[in-house]
Amino acid sequence: MATEFIQLVDDLSYAKTFYPTSKTTRYLNVAAAKIYLGIYRNRKDDGNRLARFVRYDLPNTIRKHHWIMLISFVIFTTFFIVGVFSARGDESFIRHLFGNSYINMTEDNIARGKPFGVYDDGNPLQMWLGIMINNIKVSFIMLAGGVLIGLIPLYQLVMEGIRLGAFETFFAQKGLAGDFWLTVFIHGTLEISALIISGAAGLIIGRSFLFPGTLSRLEAFKQGAKDACKIIIGLVPVFITAAFFEGFVTRHEGMPVWGKLTILICSLTFILGYFVYYPIRLGRKGGRVDA
Repeated sequence: MATEFIQLVDDLSYAKTFYPTSKTTRYLNVAAAKIYLGIYRNRKDDGNRLARFVRYDLPNTIRKHHWIMLISFVIFTTFFIVGVFSARGDESFIRHLFGNSYINMTEDNIARGKPFGVYDDGNPLQMWLGIMINNIKVSFIMLAGGVLIGLIPLYQLVMEGIRLGAFETFFAQKGLAGDFWLTVFIHGTLEISALIISGAAGLIIGRSFLFPGTLSRLEAFKQGAKDACKIIIGLVPVFITAAFFEGFVTRHEGMPVWGKLTILICSLTFILGYFVYYPIRLGRKGGRVDA
């Protein structure tokens, strides 16, 4: 069948070239279409769709929008620095962001020698599920907010950056800067990275509408929304893992430093490897890297 199909396509090409309006050309076209369907209709898929999404589709989409992710990172980092300087020597700023009850509770925990005792409260399973649902909800809000020309994800990036900067400054002023980074970023490395990338997904939608390029505004918006949804779906496992760390691991303040560093470094390596290095490598290989 394959051999006949090749010969038939050759005949069809000849007929279209020299006899484009003849009945023979139409006959050959129908015959070629029937044989094509006979060959490919029941063709097995070339691998697991989920595996293909993880290995190729998602990284290629990420590579396409790397520069927007860089913008998202720069925005977050800039306002993290703003939060640091705004909170220095101004406890009222910190209390305004987090509320008096939370700050008073944290100060009590510091006085008891358990500065991160907030992560030790409650059932770990409930914490994991609650944090996971909340973070995923925030990411989808950023995604949907991209419809408003990217204003909501931009606002979220600004506020999250300021909050984290102020939170770090609060512990630094208590002489706990090192403990903050080693403890909070057990889960924070994945969580904050995923939030930054979620913000980028929302900005992708806003950018596609504002700057459609050579496409129509509607087509550009559809493509931007499709790419952004792929990215958010790909982040769901990251949010699940980050919430698991926050619910079950961060609560163990007495964990050895090497244990905390191992989790932190592995998390950072994954983020940089999968969301930065691998998409670039994939792009250089023409969108596919064979195992």
